[in-house]
Amino acid sequence: MEYIYAALLLHKAGKEVTEDAISNIVKASGATVDEAKVKTVVASLKGVDIEKALAEAVAMPVAAASGGAAPAADKKEEKHEEKQEEAAEGLAALFG
Repeated sequence: MEYIYAALLLHKAGKEVTEDAISNIVKASGATVDEAKVKTVVASLKGVDIEKALAEAVAMPVAAASGGAAPAADKKEEKHEEKQEEAAEGLAALFG
């Protein structure tokens, strides 16, 4: 989780999210850096509009609480949506 926090901190500061930058932040926190996790986070965020993801993460719980009926989705889509909701909740908790 510290790797995601580091990436969000870099984004908030207007810095580029790079492997070196994330590693430096994790090291500064006193934690041990796992280079594989750093590479995974950077690769996962490549091409992602973090501002848009954060905006959707904040909006998602509101939409879920509206009580509107959602169309039935197959199990694969349902699992994907659950993962997105979990990720959104984690991001929303950071900027709540």
